[in-house]
Amino acid sequence: MNLVTAIGLMSGTSMDGIDLAMLRTDGENRVERGPSLFVAYDAVFRRRIEAGLEEAKAIIRRAERPGDLAELERDITGRHADAVQLFLRNAANDWGKPDVLGFHGQTVLHRPHLGLTVQIGDGQLLSARTGIPVVYDMRANDMVFGGQGAPLVPAYHAALARSLPADFPRKYPMVFVNIGGISNVTYVPEKGDPVAFDTGPGNTLIDQWVSREGGVPYDAGGAIASEGGVLRRVVDAYLDNPFFQKAGPKSLDRNDFTLEKASGMELADGARTLAAVSAEAILKSVEHMPEKPRLWIVCGGGRKNPHIVGDLRKGAERAGAEVALAEDAGLDGDATEAEAWAYLAVRSLKGLPLTFPTTTGCREAVSGGVISGKPG
Repeated sequence: MNLVTAIGLMSGTSMDGIDLAMLRTDGENRVERGPSLFVAYDAVFRRRIEAGLEEAKAIIRRAERPGDLAELERDITGRHADAVQLFLRNAANDWGKPDVLGFHGQTVLHRPHLGLTVQIGDGQLLSARTGIPVVYDMRANDMVFGGQGAPLVPAYHAALARSLPADFPRKYPMVFVNIGGISNVTYVPEKGDPVAFDTGPGNTLIDQWVSREGGVPYDAGGAIASEGGVLRRVVDAYLDNPFFQKAGPKSLDRNDFTLEKASGMELADGARTLAAVSAEAILKSVEHMPEKPRLWIVCGGGRKNPHIVGDLRKGAERAGAEVALAEDAGLDGDATEAEAWAYLAVRSLKGLPLTFPTTTGCREAVSGGVISGKPG
């Protein structure tokens, strides 16, 4: 089957910038990973997105853009277009012009119980600005079929599991963990469809905490947390949330967990305690998996926090499992989500399923996405 060259564009719940990644794929089992790039948002623009999250709470219908959201959507799209041009001039120059862009946009509201998910970003404008066909709005059709609209990355995780380097020990069942603002897991059995769901807060509470208490956007390398200790009562209070008792599929909005239970701690204790919350939430996800995993592969920005990974590794080892960082498996843990959006764009072009009953709760495996421009 012919390979399609695609760029995936991801701006996640951490709201720190745009991840771009290029790959060639048949949309199924063959994946050739290419270059990647991160383009950071400046602090002022990040605060605009944070303000947009508040304005988005008023949205009742997916097409609504109250307040300044319409202007923010244009600006986010423009920044993505500029990022694509920068990527093609530099890191991706040797790969040539892609056949398609997979555009996630910026999630500003996710209310699966209402059948509502909103990602701002104008796919038609992005196609016009770049001259490249764009696949966007990939979550909506899943919700039409009764799904949660998230997570969408599992289809790509399953493909990665089948294409790991020959010298990397494949142990099934394996679990891919993506620790972004919200963490999610993909359980990949040796045979059959993946199982996936959000596990709880990843970096979002830590980022909010150190921003509020320390005036910095994130805890780089877990340096702040390294000076603190874990307050068990706070961890237990977070893990008492009914979300953790629910079986998957299930998904979260960035605002579903707040800092209310963390109030009163010192800066370092808060950062360390919230890292423990992230790790233990991931470990609790095993309760909702068909079998205990033998291998965890950790992707996303949270893999750079040694406290999250350390706590995860200790818990996994007690259960007889191993933990590997994405790079240990020959992957790029920063680019995985952007790669997934490139992969999903190709699947969308070919009408292949993006989601499954076992990943989002949709009634049947369904494709999705809106295509702007004419793919070659």
